[in-house]
Amino acid sequence: MEGLQSPILKFLPEKAVKTIIERTGATDGDLVFFGADKAKIVNEALGALRAKVGHERGLAEKGWKPLWVVDFPMFEYDEEGKRWQALHHPFTSPSEGHEDLLESNPGAALSKAYDMVLNGWEVGGGSVRIHRQDVQAKVFRALNISDEEAQEKFGFLLEALQYGAPPHGGLAFGLDRLVTLMAGAESIRDVIAFPKTQRAACLLTQAPNSVDEKQLRELHIRLRQQVQTQVEVEKV
Repeated sequence: MEGLQSPILKFLPEKAVKTIIERTGATDGDLVFFGADKAKIVNEALGALRAKVGHERGLAEKGWKPLWVVDFPMFEYDEEGKRWQALHHPFTSPSEGHEDLLESNPGAALSKAYDMVLNGWEVGGGSVRIHRQDVQAKVFRALNISDEEAQEKFGFLLEALQYGAPPHGGLAFGLDRLVTLMAGAESIRDVIAFPKTQRAACLLTQAPNSVDEKQLRELHIRLRQQVQTQVEVEKV
């Protein structure tokens, strides 16, 4: 273990350190990054670091590098709500043979969702939809949606699926992202004709703007204004 320098070495067993060295192939002068947290947090943090170092050190290959991302998980766990949530949307079809995992082990179920990525930008995405009533019911139960709630909110869909909906799916492309890459820009706002700010405001049309009372009545919308109270304290 001579040559290793890190304040966290004292927290790692010798066997773990040896395994890290073997798997990374690190030698004298190399720097090893790693993270310890939930898989999602570690993957996102190290993924961002990998991309940054790769571009800054000139290690990223030039040219167009498209790829497909598949085998997305069906669900992600909400720690705050203590329940599973749909990673894509609750109508995404599970991968073949993963239907039973929806109830026995939702975290292991994969989906028929897919993304097309070009040079690190997601330029398209979609999924194959569920076309079987029994599979859709299992997904709802995995999401902690009771049969009664599912019938109340999605009864029309569950009933329609009983009549034999055909398998169907799709893919949505982000034309603005493709144009951004082609133009060598850094943000889609550089190529959009009417770009929005981070607050969803349009500097050209000044939207959103005020709406008159007649339009609100036509749409059955009422604005609720927060009542501000002022407390005056008299000095004694």
